[in-house]
Amino acid sequence: MIIDPSVTPPADITRPPKALVDGLAQIGTAAVSGELSRLGIRDPQLTGLTPMAYGQCMAGPALTLQFLPKREDLAPGEEYEEPEKQIHRHVLYLVQEGDVVVVDARGDMHSGIFGEMMMTYFKGRKGAGLVVDGCLRDTPKIAGLGVNIWSRGRTPNFHTQTGLMPYAVNVPVACAGTTVMPGDIIVADDDGAVVVPIALAEQILDMGNKHADWEDFARLRLSQGADLRKYYPISKEVEAEYLAWREKNPL
Repeated sequence: MIIDPSVTPPADITRPPKALVDGLAQIGTAAVSGELSRLGIRDPQLTGLTPMAYGQCMAGPALTLQFLPKREDLAPGEEYEEPEKQIHRHVLYLVQEGDVVVVDARGDMHSGIFGEMMMTYFKGRKGAGLVVDGCLRDTPKIAGLGVNIWSRGRTPNFHTQTGLMPYAVNVPVACAGTTVMPGDIIVADDDGAVVVPIALAEQILDMGNKHADWEDFARLRLSQGADLRKYYPISKEVEAEYLAWREKNPL
């Protein structure tokens, strides 16, 4: 039987230091994905999700919302008579400043997981953004709110109108083919969205900062016509030159 969140509230997450989250946002999804691959995480991408508006960049800890195929004995419709039984509301109640809501909506293109009013509340709670393996509704109005959103698309239907039902909050989910644990860090920009396992987050930030540092040097030299074979990646032949450049150009 489905758990009634109005009786048994979902568990909250432990949030990471803001400096860690902000640092991952700064190095971006491409660097994060590359460094995760070096640690054995083959594909951290939430595949197929695109930003509602380009030019957005965000990072934050994941609050998760799981949808399942609708089964009428588990979703009889009474939740619209008693709004507190609407499970998708309860993930929003947990939102703190900087959080990212991650929705496993099974890639469904028929159900609008959230609409304008829910996203207005989310904006008021100062959430960092939303990642949905599915669709939203009221998207013209949501776009006007300036909420950072990555999703598969849009629909006029509401969330349980067709074949889905919300089932659980802050459980492991499979969002866009990728496992997301509550409290993992989501990083998203124009390249898409990736998940950083929380246990690897500090290591990824350190690796990403070092990578970005030598790329600054390599980018400068390549813009001056230097040999790609020597400067990307930096070869041992030019390591001394890089270190001398870094000494003259401290971080």
